[in-house]
Amino acid sequence: MADFLNHLRIFVRVVEAGSFTAVAKENDSTAAQISRAVSSLEEELQAVVLHRTTRHLSVTDVGARFYERAKAILGELDNATDEARNATQKPSGRIRVHSAPGLAYSCVAQVLASYQQAFPDVSVELKVEQSMPSLVEDGYDLSIVSATQLPDSAYISQALGAAYAVPVASESYLKQRGYPRKLTDLANHALLQLESPVAPPDEWHLQQGADTHVWTITRTPFRANSPEALRAAILAGAGIGTLATYSVADDLASGKLRRVLPQIHLRPFSVYAVYPSRRYLDAKVRTLLAHLRATLSPALARAMGICEAHADAAVALSARRSNRTKQQTKRK
Repeated sequence: MADFLNHLRIFVRVVEAGSFTAVAKENDSTAAQISRAVSSLEEELQAVVLHRTTRHLSVTDVGARFYERAKAILGELDNATDEARNATQKPSGRIRVHSAPGLAYSCVAQVLASYQQAFPDVSVELKVEQSMPSLVEDGYDLSIVSATQLPDSAYISQALGAAYAVPVASESYLKQRGYPRKLTDLANHALLQLESPVAPPDEWHLQQGADTHVWTITRTPFRANSPEALRAAILAGAGIGTLATYSVADDLASGKLRRVLPQIHLRPFSVYAVYPSRRYLDAKVRTLLAHLRATLSPALARAMGICEAHADAAVALSARRSNRTKQQTKRK
């Protein structure tokens, strides 16, 4: 019976992952061993559940019906086992997390460190990449990404907060090249490009109230695929670039960077936690999701608040300067 249940679990995971290799990685075994387990299950059932070729796996009609029933049975069995062992209350083991670079460096790494301190039996592995990996095939438990809209998939997602990117520059650059007062002034400035999953690098979809403007960057002195690299270039005075609220809030608060055209920002997007579609979540995944809602969500809101407050202050300062200029003109 134990072998049958093991083979049943392996079959369900092969159907979900779509390959023997992916399941072999999860079980620290080989693709050949996973294939033999499915073959043993077929011998028990006296039915073929998977069609195999050298490059492709497909589920038979019998296998598809059997998969749905087997998944439900295993789910109920796992739930009963978890309740008996109180496993859902005691997260342990390794959790593999993917994060986009801007999020990782600004707040996710710190949030994961505080999670690990709260749950010392869990070890955290963070992989930083711009694009989201295949969670099941690559063995990730969770991905934290920014997106205007997530693609259709079997994954489950939770929105953790909102953000948008803002044009910023260093004080030294603005003193040298001038302070843009209106959108068309951008034509006289060095505009830096960022490769990002939320927007094309050569287009800034700018919003001002209910109005939207698309500014196309025809040439650039600097292009990067990492927000941290772009931030370093902006701080060095290379030009005007756009950074997400969570990446730039501290620099605005400290005065290292200034918002350009503060009444304008790029199209808003959301920050999501994405994880494989499973009815019964592992304890460490479930507790990490709760920790993200309790820590990352407020951090995103704080960053948004700092950027909005900085914009209000910048607009007020610009209005005062404009009034002084008008008064001086009248006196003359």
